[in-house]
Amino acid sequence: MSGKRSIFEEVGEAEAKREAPKGGMIDAGRRGARGAIRVWLMILFALVVVMIAVGGLTRLTDSGLSITEWKPVTGALPPMSAEVWEEEFDKYRAIPEYQLQNKGMSLSEFKVIYWWEWGHRQLGRVIGLVWAFGFFGFLVTRKIPPGWTGRLFFLGVLGGAQGAIGWWMVSSGLEGEMLDVASYRLATHLGLAFVILGFIAWYAMLLGREERELMQARRAREAKLFGLGTGLLHFAFLQILIGALVAGIDAGRSYTDWPLMAGGVLPPDFWIAELGLRNFFENPGLVQFIHRVTGYLLLVFGIMVWLKGRRSTHAATRAAFNAAFIALGAQVVLGIVTVLYVAAWQVAIVHQVLAVVLWVLILRARFLAQYPRAQSVRG
Repeated sequence: MSGKRSIFEEVGEAEAKREAPKGGMIDAGRRGARGAIRVWLMILFALVVVMIAVGGLTRLTDSGLSITEWKPVTGALPPMSAEVWEEEFDKYRAIPEYQLQNKGMSLSEFKVIYWWEWGHRQLGRVIGLVWAFGFFGFLVTRKIPPGWTGRLFFLGVLGGAQGAIGWWMVSSGLEGEMLDVASYRLATHLGLAFVILGFIAWYAMLLGREERELMQARRAREAKLFGLGTGLLHFAFLQILIGALVAGIDAGRSYTDWPLMAGGVLPPDFWIAELGLRNFFENPGLVQFIHRVTGYLLLVFGIMVWLKGRRSTHAATRAAFNAAFIALGAQVVLGIVTVLYVAAWQVAIVHQVLAVVLWVLILRARFLAQYPRAQSVRG
Protein backbone atom coordinates (compact mmCIF):
# COMPACT_ATOMS: atom_id res chain seq x y z
CA MET A 1 0.00 0.00 0.00
CA SER A 2 2.78 2.38 0.87
CA GLY A 3 4.44 1.61 -2.45
CA LYS A 4 1.27 2.34 -4.40
CA ARG A 5 0.82 5.49 -2.41
CA SER A 6 4.33 6.67 -3.31
CA ILE A 7 3.63 6.01 -7.01
CA PHE A 8 0.49 8.16 -6.88
CA GLU A 9 2.42 10.80 -5.01
CA GLU A 10 5.02 10.91 -7.78
CA VAL A 11 2.32 11.26 -10.40
CA GLY A 12 0.77 14.08 -8.40
CA GLU A 13 4.08 15.80 -8.07
CA ALA A 14 4.65 15.54 -11.83
CA GLU A 15 1.23 17.03 -12.50
CA ALA A 16 1.97 19.87 -10.12
CA LYS A 17 5.24 20.62 -11.87
CA ARG A 18 3.63 20.69 -15.33
CA GLU A 19 3.27 24.32 -16.44
CA ALA A 20 -0.08 25.66 -17.49
CA PRO A 21 -0.46 26.71 -21.17
CA LYS A 22 0.68 30.29 -21.79
CA GLY A 23 -1.09 32.81 -23.98
CA GLY A 24 0.36 35.51 -26.15
CA MET A 25 2.58 33.19 -28.16
CA ILE A 26 2.07 35.31 -31.28
CA ASP A 27 3.79 38.21 -29.55
CA ALA A 28 6.56 36.08 -28.05
CA GLY A 29 9.89 37.19 -29.44
CA ARG A 30 8.25 39.91 -31.50
CA ARG A 31 7.77 42.70 -29.02
CA GLY A 32 11.17 44.34 -28.97
CA ALA A 33 10.94 47.82 -27.51
CA ARG A 34 7.59 48.58 -29.13
CA GLY A 35 6.60 51.16 -26.55
CA ALA A 36 9.94 52.97 -26.60
CA ILE A 37 10.09 52.97 -30.39
CA ARG A 38 6.57 54.36 -30.52
CA VAL A 39 7.54 57.21 -28.19
CA TRP A 40 10.57 57.91 -30.39
CA LEU A 41 8.32 57.98 -33.48
CA MET A 42 5.92 60.36 -31.77
CA ILE A 43 8.81 62.71 -31.01
CA LEU A 44 9.82 62.56 -34.67
CA PHE A 45 6.20 63.17 -35.63
CA ALA A 46 6.02 66.31 -33.48
CA LEU A 47 9.31 67.59 -34.90
CA VAL A 48 8.14 67.07 -38.49
CA VAL A 49 4.90 68.94 -37.76
CA VAL A 50 6.92 71.85 -36.36
CA MET A 51 9.20 71.61 -39.40
CA ILE A 52 6.23 71.96 -41.76
CA ALA A 53 4.97 74.98 -39.82
CA VAL A 54 8.40 76.65 -39.74
CA GLY A 55 8.83 75.89 -43.45
CA GLY A 56 5.50 77.57 -44.14
CA LEU A 57 6.51 80.65 -42.16
CA THR A 58 9.87 80.71 -43.94
CA ARG A 59 8.01 80.81 -47.23
CA LEU A 60 5.47 83.40 -46.07
CA THR A 61 8.23 85.72 -44.83
CA ASP A 62 10.23 85.32 -48.08
CA SER A 63 13.18 84.00 -46.11
CA GLY A 64 13.94 80.82 -48.03
CA LEU A 65 16.66 82.28 -50.27
CA SER A 66 18.57 84.14 -47.56
CA ILE A 67 21.17 81.35 -47.26
CA THR A 68 22.65 80.77 -50.69
CA GLU A 69 24.82 77.73 -49.96
CA TRP A 70 24.17 74.18 -48.80
CA LYS A 71 26.57 73.14 -46.05
CA PRO A 72 24.97 70.22 -44.17
CA VAL A 73 27.69 70.15 -41.49
CA THR A 74 29.48 73.51 -41.27
CA GLY A 75 26.25 75.35 -41.99
CA ALA A 76 25.00 74.39 -38.54
CA LEU A 77 26.91 77.35 -37.12
CA PRO A 78 25.40 80.79 -37.78
CA PRO A 79 27.57 83.85 -38.53
CA MET A 80 29.58 84.59 -35.39
CA SER A 81 31.12 87.95 -36.29
CA ALA A 82 30.31 91.16 -38.12
CA GLU A 83 32.67 90.17 -40.94
CA VAL A 84 30.90 86.84 -41.51
CA TRP A 85 27.52 88.57 -41.47
CA GLU A 86 28.73 90.91 -44.20
CA GLU A 87 29.98 87.97 -46.25
CA GLU A 88 26.58 86.27 -46.02
CA PHE A 89 24.82 89.51 -46.90
CA ASP A 90 27.10 89.98 -49.94
CA LYS A 91 26.14 86.50 -51.17
CA TYR A 92 22.45 87.37 -50.81
CA ARG A 93 22.91 90.66 -52.64
CA ALA A 94 24.23 88.73 -55.63
CA ILE A 95 20.99 86.80 -56.25
CA PRO A 96 17.94 88.00 -58.25
CA GLU A 97 15.62 88.22 -55.23
CA TYR A 98 17.70 91.01 -53.70
CA GLN A 99 18.43 92.79 -56.95
CA LEU A 100 14.87 92.75 -58.28
CA GLN A 101 12.80 92.79 -55.10
CA ASN A 102 14.74 93.69 -51.96
CA LYS A 103 17.33 96.14 -53.25
CA GLY A 104 18.32 98.50 -50.46
CA MET A 105 17.57 96.02 -47.68
CA SER A 106 19.57 96.75 -44.54
CA LEU A 107 21.77 94.25 -42.73
CA SER A 108 19.37 94.15 -39.79
CA GLU A 109 16.48 93.32 -42.15
CA PHE A 110 18.59 90.62 -43.76
CA LYS A 111 19.31 89.08 -40.38
CA VAL A 112 15.57 88.59 -39.79
CA ILE A 113 15.06 86.47 -42.90
CA TYR A 114 18.41 84.74 -42.39
CA TRP A 115 17.41 83.50 -38.93
CA TRP A 116 14.15 82.08 -40.32
CA GLU A 117 15.95 80.03 -42.94
CA TRP A 118 18.76 79.06 -40.56
CA GLY A 119 16.19 77.87 -38.01
CA HIS A 120 14.42 75.86 -40.70
CA ARG A 121 17.61 74.11 -41.72
CA GLN A 122 18.71 73.64 -38.12
CA LEU A 123 15.43 71.92 -37.30
CA GLY A 124 16.08 69.56 -40.20
CA ARG A 125 19.44 68.69 -38.67
CA VAL A 126 17.81 68.07 -35.29
CA ILE A 127 15.30 65.70 -36.89
CA GLY A 128 18.14 63.83 -38.58
CA LEU A 129 20.03 63.47 -35.30
CA VAL A 130 16.95 62.31 -33.40
CA TRP A 131 16.33 59.68 -36.06
CA ALA A 132 19.98 58.54 -36.09
CA PHE A 133 20.36 58.28 -32.31
CA GLY A 134 17.06 56.45 -31.99
CA PHE A 135 17.50 54.06 -34.90
CA PHE A 136 21.09 53.05 -34.23
CA GLY A 137 20.45 52.94 -30.49
CA PHE A 138 17.61 50.46 -30.91
CA LEU A 139 19.59 48.57 -33.56
CA VAL A 140 22.71 48.12 -31.41
CA THR A 141 20.70 47.03 -28.36
CA ARG A 142 18.63 44.66 -30.55
CA LYS A 143 15.38 46.19 -29.41
CA ILE A 144 13.79 46.52 -32.87
CA PRO A 145 10.95 44.01 -33.37
CA PRO A 146 11.35 41.55 -36.27
CA GLY A 147 10.32 43.09 -39.57
CA TRP A 148 10.74 46.68 -38.40
CA THR A 149 14.40 47.42 -39.14
CA GLY A 150 13.79 48.14 -42.81
CA ARG A 151 10.78 50.33 -42.07
CA LEU A 152 12.60 52.48 -39.55
CA PHE A 153 15.67 52.75 -41.78
CA PHE A 154 13.40 53.82 -44.63
CA LEU A 155 12.36 56.87 -42.57
CA GLY A 156 16.00 57.93 -42.46
CA VAL A 157 16.34 57.51 -46.23
CA LEU A 158 13.29 59.71 -46.77
CA GLY A 159 14.72 62.31 -44.39
CA GLY A 160 18.02 62.39 -46.29
CA ALA A 161 16.16 62.73 -49.59
CA GLN A 162 14.15 65.59 -48.10
CA GLY A 163 17.34 67.51 -47.30
CA ALA A 164 18.62 67.08 -50.86
CA ILE A 165 15.27 68.12 -52.34
CA GLY A 166 15.26 71.15 -50.06
CA TRP A 167 18.51 72.36 -51.59
CA TRP A 168 17.26 71.46 -55.11
CA MET A 169 14.29 73.72 -54.35
CA VAL A 170 16.38 76.61 -52.99
CA SER A 171 18.86 76.47 -55.88
CA SER A 172 16.05 77.19 -58.35
CA GLY A 173 15.72 80.71 -56.97
CA LEU A 174 19.40 81.66 -57.02
CA GLU A 175 19.84 82.38 -60.71
CA GLY A 176 18.07 83.77 -63.74
CA GLU A 177 15.26 86.17 -62.88
CA MET A 178 13.56 84.01 -60.26
CA LEU A 179 12.28 85.95 -57.25
CA ASP A 180 11.18 82.77 -55.49
CA VAL A 181 11.86 79.05 -55.68
CA ALA A 182 10.22 77.05 -58.46
CA SER A 183 6.67 76.21 -57.38
CA TYR A 184 6.82 72.60 -58.56
CA ARG A 185 9.99 72.07 -56.50
CA LEU A 186 8.26 73.60 -53.49
CA ALA A 187 5.35 71.20 -54.04
CA THR A 188 7.79 68.26 -54.19
CA HIS A 189 9.46 69.40 -50.96
CA LEU A 190 6.17 69.84 -49.10
CA GLY A 191 4.70 66.66 -50.54
CA LEU A 192 7.62 64.56 -49.30
CA ALA A 193 7.23 66.14 -45.85
CA PHE A 194 3.64 64.89 -45.73
CA VAL A 195 4.72 61.46 -46.97
CA ILE A 196 7.28 61.24 -44.15
CA LEU A 197 4.68 62.39 -41.65
CA GLY A 198 2.23 59.79 -42.94
CA PHE A 199 4.68 56.90 -42.60
CA ILE A 200 5.64 57.97 -39.08
CA ALA A 201 1.99 58.20 -38.03
CA TRP A 202 1.11 54.83 -39.59
CA TYR A 203 4.06 53.09 -37.93
CA ALA A 204 3.18 54.65 -34.56
CA MET A 205 -0.41 53.40 -34.91
CA LEU A 206 0.80 49.89 -35.76
CA LEU A 207 3.15 49.80 -32.78
CA GLY A 208 0.37 51.01 -30.51
CA ARG A 209 -1.31 47.60 -30.71
CA GLU A 210 0.04 44.09 -30.19
CA GLU A 211 0.67 41.76 -33.12
CA ARG A 212 -2.07 39.36 -32.03
CA GLU A 213 -4.57 42.20 -31.76
CA LEU A 214 -3.71 43.44 -35.25
CA MET A 215 -4.09 39.94 -36.67
CA GLN A 216 -7.49 39.53 -35.06
CA ALA A 217 -8.59 43.02 -36.08
CA ARG A 218 -7.68 42.46 -39.71
CA ARG A 219 -10.23 39.67 -39.91
CA ALA A 220 -12.92 42.30 -39.33
CA ARG A 221 -11.45 44.84 -41.78
CA GLU A 222 -13.93 46.88 -43.78
CA ALA A 223 -12.42 46.59 -47.24
CA LYS A 224 -14.68 49.06 -49.05
CA LEU A 225 -14.32 51.66 -46.32
CA PHE A 226 -10.56 51.16 -46.32
CA GLY A 227 -10.52 51.70 -50.08
CA LEU A 228 -12.56 54.89 -49.76
CA GLY A 229 -10.25 56.09 -47.00
CA THR A 230 -7.27 55.43 -49.27
CA GLY A 231 -8.92 57.40 -52.06
CA LEU A 232 -9.66 60.30 -49.72
CA LEU A 233 -6.06 60.26 -48.49
CA HIS A 234 -4.72 60.47 -52.04
CA PHE A 235 -7.23 63.17 -52.99
CA ALA A 236 -6.22 65.26 -49.97
CA PHE A 237 -2.56 64.78 -50.88
CA LEU A 238 -3.24 66.07 -54.39
CA GLN A 239 -4.90 69.16 -52.92
CA ILE A 240 -1.90 69.72 -50.64
CA LEU A 241 0.42 69.65 -53.66
CA ILE A 242 -1.79 72.12 -55.53
CA GLY A 243 -1.82 74.31 -52.43
CA ALA A 244 1.98 74.32 -52.55
CA LEU A 245 1.82 75.50 -56.17
CA VAL A 246 -0.47 78.32 -55.03
CA ALA A 247 1.98 79.29 -52.28
CA GLY A 248 4.96 79.05 -54.61
CA ILE A 249 3.72 81.86 -56.88
CA ASP A 250 1.65 83.78 -54.28
CA ALA A 251 -1.46 82.89 -56.25
CA GLY A 252 -3.57 83.16 -53.10
CA ARG A 253 -3.13 86.93 -53.19
CA SER A 254 -4.13 87.33 -56.82
CA TYR A 255 -7.92 87.02 -56.53
CA THR A 256 -9.43 87.80 -53.16
CA ASP A 257 -13.17 87.56 -53.84
CA TRP A 258 -15.30 84.47 -53.35
CA PRO A 259 -17.13 82.49 -54.73
CA LEU A 260 -16.27 84.31 -57.99
CA MET A 261 -12.85 85.35 -59.22
CA ALA A 262 -12.66 89.02 -60.24
CA GLY A 263 -16.44 88.91 -60.62
CA GLY A 264 -16.51 85.89 -62.93
CA VAL A 265 -16.51 82.11 -62.72
CA LEU A 266 -13.13 82.01 -64.49
CA PRO A 267 -10.33 84.50 -63.82
CA PRO A 268 -9.66 87.02 -66.61
CA ASP A 269 -6.20 85.58 -67.31
CA PHE A 270 -7.32 81.96 -67.22
CA TRP A 271 -4.86 81.01 -70.00
CA ILE A 272 -1.79 82.97 -71.04
CA ALA A 273 -0.77 81.78 -74.50
CA GLU A 274 2.97 82.43 -74.18
CA LEU A 275 3.19 80.30 -71.05
CA GLY A 276 1.78 77.19 -72.68
CA LEU A 277 1.78 74.24 -70.28
CA ARG A 278 3.58 76.40 -67.73
CA ASN A 279 0.18 77.96 -67.04
CA PHE A 280 -0.43 75.05 -64.68
CA PHE A 281 2.57 76.11 -62.58
CA GLU A 282 3.06 79.84 -63.20
CA ASN A 283 -0.35 81.35 -64.00
CA PRO A 284 -1.75 82.63 -60.65
CA GLY A 285 -5.32 82.78 -61.91
CA LEU A 286 -5.39 79.24 -63.28
CA VAL A 287 -3.48 77.74 -60.32
CA GLN A 288 -5.84 79.32 -57.78
CA PHE A 289 -8.88 78.28 -59.84
CA ILE A 290 -7.67 74.67 -59.88
CA HIS A 291 -7.06 74.80 -56.13
CA ARG A 292 -10.59 76.07 -55.53
CA VAL A 293 -12.28 73.50 -57.79
CA THR A 294 -10.22 70.64 -56.35
CA GLY A 295 -11.27 71.78 -52.88
CA TYR A 296 -14.94 71.63 -53.82
CA LEU A 297 -14.53 68.16 -55.34
CA LEU A 298 -12.60 66.98 -52.30
CA LEU A 299 -15.43 68.15 -50.06
CA VAL A 300 -18.02 66.29 -52.16
CA PHE A 301 -15.96 63.10 -52.11
CA GLY A 302 -15.35 63.58 -48.40
CA ILE A 303 -19.11 63.68 -47.78
CA MET A 304 -19.50 60.40 -49.67
CA VAL A 305 -16.76 58.76 -47.61
CA TRP A 306 -18.19 60.15 -44.37
CA LEU A 307 -21.67 58.79 -45.16
CA LYS A 308 -20.11 55.36 -45.69
CA GLY A 309 -17.94 55.68 -42.59
CA ARG A 310 -20.80 56.61 -40.29
CA ARG A 311 -22.46 53.28 -41.15
CA SER A 312 -19.47 51.31 -39.87
CA THR A 313 -20.31 48.66 -37.27
CA HIS A 314 -17.36 49.80 -35.15
CA ALA A 315 -17.79 52.82 -32.91
CA ALA A 316 -14.12 53.87 -33.02
CA THR A 317 -14.11 53.76 -36.82
CA ARG A 318 -17.27 55.86 -37.02
CA ALA A 319 -15.76 58.41 -34.65
CA ALA A 320 -12.55 58.55 -36.71
CA PHE A 321 -14.40 59.28 -39.95
CA ASN A 322 -16.54 61.89 -38.16
CA ALA A 323 -13.39 63.65 -36.96
CA ALA A 324 -11.82 63.57 -40.42
CA PHE A 325 -14.97 65.04 -41.98
CA ILE A 326 -15.14 67.84 -39.40
CA ALA A 327 -11.51 68.72 -40.14
CA LEU A 328 -12.21 68.67 -43.87
CA GLY A 329 -15.15 71.05 -43.48
CA ALA A 330 -13.08 73.37 -41.29
CA GLN A 331 -10.26 73.33 -43.83
CA VAL A 332 -12.59 74.33 -46.67
CA VAL A 333 -13.96 77.23 -44.62
CA LEU A 334 -10.46 78.31 -43.61
CA GLY A 335 -9.36 78.17 -47.24
CA ILE A 336 -12.09 80.65 -48.14
CA VAL A 337 -11.09 82.88 -45.23
CA THR A 338 -7.47 82.75 -46.42
CA VAL A 339 -8.55 84.05 -49.82
CA LEU A 340 -10.71 86.81 -48.36
CA TYR A 341 -7.86 87.97 -46.10
CA VAL A 342 -5.38 88.07 -49.01
CA ALA A 343 -3.45 85.08 -47.64
CA ALA A 344 -2.27 86.98 -44.56
CA TRP A 345 0.49 84.92 -42.99
CA GLN A 346 -1.42 84.46 -39.71
CA VAL A 347 -4.33 82.84 -41.55
CA ALA A 348 -2.24 81.06 -44.16
CA ILE A 349 -0.10 79.26 -41.59
CA VAL A 350 -3.18 78.02 -39.72
CA HIS A 351 -4.52 76.77 -43.07
CA GLN A 352 -1.29 74.81 -43.59
CA VAL A 353 -1.24 73.36 -40.07
CA LEU A 354 -4.89 72.31 -40.37
CA ALA A 355 -3.91 70.46 -43.55
CA VAL A 356 -1.54 68.42 -41.37
CA VAL A 357 -4.34 67.70 -38.90
CA LEU A 358 -6.69 66.66 -41.71
CA TRP A 359 -4.02 64.44 -43.27
CA VAL A 360 -3.41 62.58 -40.01
CA LEU A 361 -7.11 62.20 -39.19
CA ILE A 362 -7.81 60.70 -42.61
CA LEU A 363 -4.87 58.36 -42.10
CA ARG A 364 -6.23 57.34 -38.68
CA ALA A 365 -9.70 56.67 -40.08
CA ARG A 366 -8.16 54.56 -42.83
CA PHE A 367 -6.12 52.65 -40.23
CA LEU A 368 -9.22 51.85 -38.16
CA ALA A 369 -11.03 50.64 -41.27
CA GLN A 370 -8.14 48.24 -41.81
CA TYR A 371 -7.73 47.30 -38.14
CA PRO A 372 -11.06 47.90 -36.35
CA ARG A 373 -11.01 48.06 -32.58
CA ALA A 374 -12.82 45.22 -30.84
CA GLN A 375 -15.98 46.14 -28.98
CA SER A 376 -18.69 44.36 -27.02
CA VAL A 377 -21.90 43.24 -28.74
CA ARG A 378 -23.78 45.89 -26.79
CA GLY A 379 -21.21 48.50 -27.83
